[in-house]
Amino acid sequence: MRLTRVDAVFALLAVATLASGWLGEGAAVSGQHLGAAATLAVLALAAFKGALIALDYMELRTAPALWRRLVMGWLVVVIGLVLLASLLLRA
Repeated sequence: MRLTRVDAVFALLAVATLASGWLGEGAAVSGQHLGAAATLAVLALAAFKGALIALDYMELRTAPALWRRLVMGWLVVVIGLVLLASLLLRA
């Protein structure tokens, strides 16, 4: 059996989901908020997963550049807003 790109992307998404779940559960078990580094790691994993889904499952990798830029720009804006809200709520 030969692994395709879709199989590799699925495996990466599964590992990233497990990693972000592990980080979040560690904070939930201890009853504390995620630290700044863990929050950045979870958001980076979310951005990575979003990019993989958009590029490979939504097939934007071969789409016109305008669509790719719009979707990836939207992803950057959303992750940025979540990061900003996280920083403001911490203060």
